[in-house]
Amino acid sequence: MQVVAVDIGGTHARFAIAEVTGGRVVSLGEAVTLKTAEHGSFQLAWEDFGRIVGRPLPSAAAIAVAGPVGGEIIKFTNNPWIIRPALIPEKLGAERYVVVNDFAAVAHAVAQADDSHFLHLSGPETDLPSTGVISVVGPGTGLGVAQLWRNESAYRVQPTEGGHIDYAPLDAIEDAILAGLRKRHRRVSVERVVAGPGIVDIYEALALLEGRPYTPRTDRELWELGTSGGDSLAAAAVDRFCLSLGSVAGDLALAHGSTGVVMAGGLGLRIKDTLVRSGFADRFRAKGRFEGLMAAIPVKLITHPQPGLFGAAAAYAQAYPD
Repeated sequence: MQVVAVDIGGTHARFAIAEVTGGRVVSLGEAVTLKTAEHGSFQLAWEDFGRIVGRPLPSAAAIAVAGPVGGEIIKFTNNPWIIRPALIPEKLGAERYVVVNDFAAVAHAVAQADDSHFLHLSGPETDLPSTGVISVVGPGTGLGVAQLWRNESAYRVQPTEGGHIDYAPLDAIEDAILAGLRKRHRRVSVERVVAGPGIVDIYEALALLEGRPYTPRTDRELWELGTSGGDSLAAAAVDRFCLSLGSVAGDLALAHGSTGVVMAGGLGLRIKDTLVRSGFADRFRAKGRFEGLMAAIPVKLITHPQPGLFGAAAAYAQAYPD
């Protein structure tokens, strides 16, 4: 059957028609991206998508949203839309629907994407295991974390708030990064360091250590400078980010009892070459007497072009396997 897959963020809402059957996604149509600021509500954007495709939309919806999905009303942090799940059948004509957190959708994508959509980062160069727990970690605006459990015949996704565990520095440089963050935050979580905006605080801490004048820059500017080689201090900040990300990913794998780890998110794709060359893998393994255990865990990067849409459709397929 066909289902409208939707991935709603703060700035954009992406739509596509997916084909699902037997609990799996068979195909995902071309994505249509709409600006949330140009539509007064989710319903109006849904109707606009229908006009774009030029035919009646399927009466099934798979919706991934950036934020919590519980309660009678879903509100967005960075756009004015609200969604009342109970009114979806009336407002959208969708008789059956699922609404999932955007990072839970990514974990569903990991569960159903084929091996061609994964790039090897570290550990043994094998496919992800078909059984056990896979940790899904996504550095973006924040740090998304989910658990994926599966065996040969089924899987389950567990969203978590793993991005808010305490940050643990491992050397004097990371002590300095933590000291800078503590000036503004009573408690410093890992996403203060290993989410996209964290590059700003890393850059500032390195500038102070080096005794260099500090010119405030946006995280977007620093990522561009650091990955292009246009600024040696920004490049050092990117390297330090990769080290810390390896430590955090390893900690999460230990906590989850993982047999595999998948990095997700647009930032991971942007810095994939840097991740491979950096000390990410060394830090991932560096867990004392568990180093041998960590070295046996394959770490991959999901490269699917639309993991949110694909994952939303996969969540629907799992909820309605008939």
